[in-house]
Amino acid sequence: MNEIVLKGRQLTRTLAGEVPVTLVQDANLDLARGEFVAIMGPSGSGKSSLLYLLGLLDSASSGKIWIDGVDTSTYNETELATIRLNKLGFIFQSHFLLPEFTALENVTLPMKRRGVLSSEEMKERGLKLLGDLGLAGHEHKIPRKLSGGQSQRVAIARALANEPVLILADEPTGNLDSASSGQVRDILRALVRDLGRAVAVVTHESEMGAAADRIISIVDGRIVQGGSAKE
Repeated sequence: MNEIVLKGRQLTRTLAGEVPVTLVQDANLDLARGEFVAIMGPSGSGKSSLLYLLGLLDSASSGKIWIDGVDTSTYNETELATIRLNKLGFIFQSHFLLPEFTALENVTLPMKRRGVLSSEEMKERGLKLLGDLGLAGHEHKIPRKLSGGQSQRVAIARALANEPVLILADEPTGNLDSASSGQVRDILRALVRDLGRAVAVVTHESEMGAAADRIISIVDGRIVQGGSAKE
């Protein structure tokens, strides 16, 4: 079995209030290097809530998450931010590119925050990532000069900037046409096949589910099934 890069045990997230709302309940799952997992379920089932827990963007009410073997349950926000920066890459339905920055500047931003590479090394890596994603010649365009599919590919390059062990994507094709959606699916599969990344995608699209190695089904905040895409 491939190396486990994320392990979640008994994950629950409940919003306090006069009537508490449980978004995720008692979720147990492992994500392995070289695995493409689709998280699927009805609208409001807790798919995105689960993904935000796995990405350490939201805090669990109870349960634990290990990232690359590290127990994050006792980490403060600064330590969690470091884990996110170094170990995780995020892709959202809206690409969230900084509108005043070029494609290359958007991609190198996480590298600058990490502070490991020189300016020349960051530029070289950013250009390679954009080139690998079919964006050679578009490096110095700002987002409004790019198509929706191109912008999402810039966002994927940005997610890969610091060589994360796990890519987490929330409806990454939700705003794209069918051709661009197919390109994004192919890119995510290639990240798993060629680079050995672990990829977890929240999606409602059957085509994305069919491209996955495994589907995690969630209903009313509970994982009800996890199996191969064929199953």
